[in-house]
Amino acid sequence: MRAEAVTNSTVALGAGTVNRRWAAAIVSRLWAVVYCCLRMATGAEAVSGRTKPATGIPWQAAAWFLFLLIVCYAPVLARLVRQWYDDPDLGHGFFVPIVAGYIAWKRREELAAPSPSWWGLAVVLWGALQLMVATLGAELFLARTAFIISLAGVVATLGGLRWLRVLAFPLFLLCFMVPIPAILYNQITFPMQLFASQVADFALSALGIPVLREGNILELASQRLNVVEACSGIRSLLSLSFLSLVYAWFFDRKVWMRWVLLAATVPISILANASRVTMTGIASEYDPDLASGVFHHLSGWVIFMVALVLLIGFHQVVNFAHRRIRG
Repeated sequence: MRAEAVTNSTVALGAGTVNRRWAAAIVSRLWAVVYCCLRMATGAEAVSGRTKPATGIPWQAAAWFLFLLIVCYAPVLARLVRQWYDDPDLGHGFFVPIVAGYIAWKRREELAAPSPSWWGLAVVLWGALQLMVATLGAELFLARTAFIISLAGVVATLGGLRWLRVLAFPLFLLCFMVPIPAILYNQITFPMQLFASQVADFALSALGIPVLREGNILELASQRLNVVEACSGIRSLLSLSFLSLVYAWFFDRKVWMRWVLLAATVPISILANASRVTMTGIASEYDPDLASGVFHHLSGWVIFMVALVLLIGFHQVVNFAHRRIRG
């Protein structure tokens, strides 16, 4: 037992040493980014008094700083991409940076006449310190959001607050590529599991199908249905929330509409998932094999498309009501 305790403490000490070395390496790279931003801001400030201010986007500097950020956060981003691939709930993560980049590119004409800001360096430093704390504490959520914070800091450093306002929406979209912290994820999914099972219990009983519910488990005459985390609806909620913001940006220029549609995704996703559980219970009465396999996965896609159609319909209703109110 004593030898085992010594071994465990040695392993823990070694892991802590690795974390400290990794944190030091990452922070040193981030200091390089801060230094480059500082030189950029100082150079712009010195030049601004002698020449005309820049009117175009500093593409070379922007590409260089983005490259440095990716290099600094390479271990964090590599693990994030791996989780997108392994976790079905995060499959939309591959599309988030692509869509955010496209929206930023479409707004490039609004990024003329950059005015570098010293305040952006403070945001970059904030991201660096958060990454160091997250690395030492092995906290993935803080490490991943530190990348978005550092990216926002670089944007503010290169173009000032005006650039940050213009690119605020695509930067916000990047938050959807970061998984929810596990402690918060469990707090969200379990109530959704219970609600879906309660709705299914009520609907099946109303249809005359005998069912006994115990928590998130439905006891049917043919088999037992367990509403697990994968069936909680969190997957469709995350994907539909992202799509609602992107849809509003493409088809409605009213900024407040984005947040209205985002709020609408919560009840739409929850009710859609509850209807899917109900349909699974009905189908399993005819054939228990329909509660799993291809039919189960196909029903998920069908219900998601129905939820998307409901979201679009809700958008049309809100627009109609808005036009009527305005006369």
